[in-house]
Amino acid sequence: MTDLNIEQQDPSDDAYVLEPGIVDSVLEMVEAGDRAHLLTLLEPLHAADVADLLEQISPAERRAFLTLLGTEIDGEVLSELSDGVREEVLEYLPQNILADAVKDLETDDVVDLIEDMEEPQQEVVLDALEDADRIAVERALQYPEETAGRLMQRELVMAPTHWTVGQAIDYLRTADDLPERYYNVMIVDPRMRPVGQVPLGKLMSSKRDVPLTAIMQDDFRTIPVLQSEEDVAYAFNQYHMVSAPVVDEDDRLVGVITIDDAMGVLDENAEEDMMLLAGLGDESLTDRVIETTRQRFPWLAANLVTAFLASMVISLFSTTIQSIVALAVLMPIVASMGGNAGTQSLTVAVRAMATKDLTGANVWRVIRREALVGLANGLVFAVIVGGVGYFWFGQPMLGVVLGLAMVANLLVAGLAGILIPIGMDKLGVDPALASGTFVTTVTDVVGFFAFLALASAILL
Repeated sequence: MTDLNIEQQDPSDDAYVLEPGIVDSVLEMVEAGDRAHLLTLLEPLHAADVADLLEQISPAERRAFLTLLGTEIDGEVLSELSDGVREEVLEYLPQNILADAVKDLETDDVVDLIEDMEEPQQEVVLDALEDADRIAVERALQYPEETAGRLMQRELVMAPTHWTVGQAIDYLRTADDLPERYYNVMIVDPRMRPVGQVPLGKLMSSKRDVPLTAIMQDDFRTIPVLQSEEDVAYAFNQYHMVSAPVVDEDDRLVGVITIDDAMGVLDENAEEDMMLLAGLGDESLTDRVIETTRQRFPWLAANLVTAFLASMVISLFSTTIQSIVALAVLMPIVASMGGNAGTQSLTVAVRAMATKDLTGANVWRVIRREALVGLANGLVFAVIVGGVGYFWFGQPMLGVVLGLAMVANLLVAGLAGILIPIGMDKLGVDPALASGTFVTTVTDVVGFFAFLALASAILL
């Protein structure tokens, strides 16, 4: 038996990152005005990589890059850019170049590009589209933002219920208006209502005389045109869909959503929740200093207010602290542990609510679980910090006070981390918004109050 020595390659943290030196090489070509070599350098790059490149250089360098590139800008690159950089690029690009770049995009990508443009700029782009595409984009823009109607593409493949596999294959071979990417053939009745779908793999592996209705999947799910993007993304993730038909209020087929668009929404929502938990808005690395400062200032100001609340609690026990200086040394331990524990519960809660895992059916069980976890951790760390307090300052009762305060604060932290986002959701507010600030405030205030109040009662 022959041994096969297969060298296993370690995964790299730099996988899918632009090759070292590519940005410098591009900037050298831009500075030299060497358009031919620039195009050669960009040719093997995917549109997403070119978008990354644009996001990694400065605004002045982007402008010089686009000027040298001229009419070779690809619409796919524009659709891959982050919102902030895309806005800047769209404002700078000449209207004729912008129109040429987007005319070959699918309608959902065009809608994503132009929905935030000013009306004159929208008209330039719309005029560059074919009549059918223009009508499709204009209709999509009539739907509310962040709904399935905005997310869907009008280009789709459908077939009537009486067709056979052979008729469908012949149609696919001869039609010249098929979408660039599609995964299923939608089967529709005479009223344009979807009754099933046939995956391409099933279509190609079936005999020509087999009716499409005999091999179609009839357990597919339709997406209402006014359904929120967030719910659409959840449905794709929950039911492992690759594409889904979009229907109007009469259940007629009006478009299709594919997995790439749905997962894009899921990624955006996850990123948004993460940013909101940190007190950030739609900030990105490409934002200017003044923009970043302005976005961060309100949440820092809110944190300052909550810090004053915690300081007011401390001031109530100023006499106690003056009598036992060790309290000032140990106070941050209780507050810090509570803040970290609260953040852990909060993160789990916000994510569970986003994925619809936390519902009315299990909310009390989850609340009870978080309370018990907080209590268990509090008891364990009470022993640890109580021992540290005793051996550090040689006062057994100081260790007892520290331990009791730790139990109380970690219990409250677990409850605050789950109850605050639930309460905000009941009020119709995004659970990620400001929850971190409220949880930190609760744990700081409770931690300081519990520790100092117990110290006043037991040690004095």
